[in-house]
Amino acid sequence: MQILDAHCHFWRLDRGDYGWLSGPGLDAIRRDFGPSDHPGDGPVIAVQAAPTLAETDFLLSLSGPVGVVGWVDLTAAHAVTDLESRAENPRFRGIRPMLQDIADTNWLLTAPRPEALAALPRLGLTFDALVTRRHLGVLAEFAARNPDLAIVIDHAAKPQPDEHSAWAQGMRALAADPRIHCKLSGLLTELAPGDLHDPLPALRPLVAHLLDWFGPQRLIWGSDWPVLNLAGSFAQWRDLTDELLRDLSAADRAAIMGGNAARFYGVTP
Repeated sequence: MQILDAHCHFWRLDRGDYGWLSGPGLDAIRRDFGPSDHPGDGPVIAVQAAPTLAETDFLLSLSGPVGVVGWVDLTAAHAVTDLESRAENPRFRGIRPMLQDIADTNWLLTAPRPEALAALPRLGLTFDALVTRRHLGVLAEFAARNPDLAIVIDHAAKPQPDEHSAWAQGMRALAADPRIHCKLSGLLTELAPGDLHDPLPALRPLVAHLLDWFGPQRLIWGSDWPVLNLAGSFAQWRDLTDELLRDLSAADRAAIMGGNAARFYGVTP
């Protein structure tokens, strides 16, 4: 079975716009990563890791990714022009504002220009929602206001043990919208350190919930590599996923591991 990694990152530190990489505890990933370093052997979707147009253009300049989820300033007067010019490249498949880093939880409902949001479905672009539990109600309202926009929740909204009830309520409500997908990614790095020696007991209930709410046709596998390296390895996450999805049919596993991403982003692996 070919795997399409629908969420990985590439960066070159000398570009100078990855401020978050200067934070503590990130030594393992504070170096350059390019497509040739990716440990998988299948196609990939490259996702932005800096809130700049230069980052989007950098990812589009790389050979290798079958698709790019970039960043565009949705509040700028020239947002539509920026989207249209990047969309001339068929590998530009969507955008991702870094919502988790914006202090204003309601930013998504108040800041983006309506004409910029309307341009996304018109240009065939998708929306990656980099959110946490505090954004889930806002994301539901955003989805209702933008019924033509394809939305995927990155990293299952980064569930935390002390927020499980509110996270579950918000995610279940979002999953009721058949347009909304969810990425099976980033879960390993969100586990408590004590769970990393044996991640399966902590991961099983999370993945069971996501399968119940979204079904195997709206879950999209991604590695979140190289951020994944902070908690494990690409091979470990792939093997853990194999175990977590073992009881599904071959067709459902293939959908989660690549088919759903190809359909959602409109790419051909």
